[in-house]
Amino acid sequence: MLEALGLSTVNESVYRAMLTHPALDVAGLAAHLDLDPAQVHAALDVLADLALVRLDDTDGTARAVRPQTGLAALLAKVEADIAVRQQQIEAVRAAIADIAVTHEQHEVVLRLEGIDAVRDRLAELARTATTECLSFSPGGAQPADTLHAEAPLNAAALDRGVRIRNVYQDSFRNDPATLAHARRMATLGSESRTVPTLPMRLIIVDRSIALTPIDPREPRLGALELRSPGLVAGLLALFDQVWQQGSPFGEVPGARAGELTPQERALLQLFADGHTDESAARQLGISARSVQRLMNALTERLQASSRFQAGVEASRRGWI
Repeated sequence: MLEALGLSTVNESVYRAMLTHPALDVAGLAAHLDLDPAQVHAALDVLADLALVRLDDTDGTARAVRPQTGLAALLAKVEADIAVRQQQIEAVRAAIADIAVTHEQHEVVLRLEGIDAVRDRLAELARTATTECLSFSPGGAQPADTLHAEAPLNAAALDRGVRIRNVYQDSFRNDPATLAHARRMATLGSESRTVPTLPMRLIIVDRSIALTPIDPREPRLGALELRSPGLVAGLLALFDQVWQQGSPFGEVPGARAGELTPQERALLQLFADGHTDESAARQLGISARSVQRLMNALTERLQASSRFQAGVEASRRGWI
């Protein structure tokens, strides 16, 4: 009945049972509903994420939030999300129309169809670049053919005095080929940093031309070449912000004693934002199994018995 609010049948049954029998603990709820305790723990994690369950400050037990407050607030959030999504759709529609007009009237947006067209254009830009090349490389392992194609072009640009700055995801350090490529470029003068997540694939040349994927989910479909000063300025600001937050290549992203690594902090924030193991893995450029391993380690480190309790403890420590 409440699937539209993000609750499965099991989650809803646990929530209803907590409202009807507030004295039941996890074992009691499992027995009452004929569920495995692990299912109850998982349901509590979901209910906590949806602000339908809170920890009692007096005894640390989980308490169900009154439906007049919890469900009503959740419904209002869903309605607000729909309204925001509709606004985003309208904004995207307007942006598409603007790009189309710009392309037709001023030719400041070019569509490069397919990966070969993109590589040909990048080769041309690498040969003509005079000052700087910036890039985001999301995901972990970079395609071998991409690394092979860009290595000599980057080397030639660096030899001409062009500054090259790359931002990879932290997970790239797990791929020997990508790591070797970054090390080889570093010896030639290229600068690289890493961050836990990247918004998209991006290349900016001489602070005046930017290439972004036609579809970020399928970069091999092609790219848009942007020359509009306003669009490029916005992408430059995004690059500079991410660059400042990155860990320089050669330094393993870490944390001071008692704190989180950037990747751990990003993982907790992704779960706080409602991501599943699979979607968090895609954002971080790692496997779902790695996500589970990281989260299990964090839960153990926080001495928590569930992800919900781990989130509460991480929040209490000011980690998220």
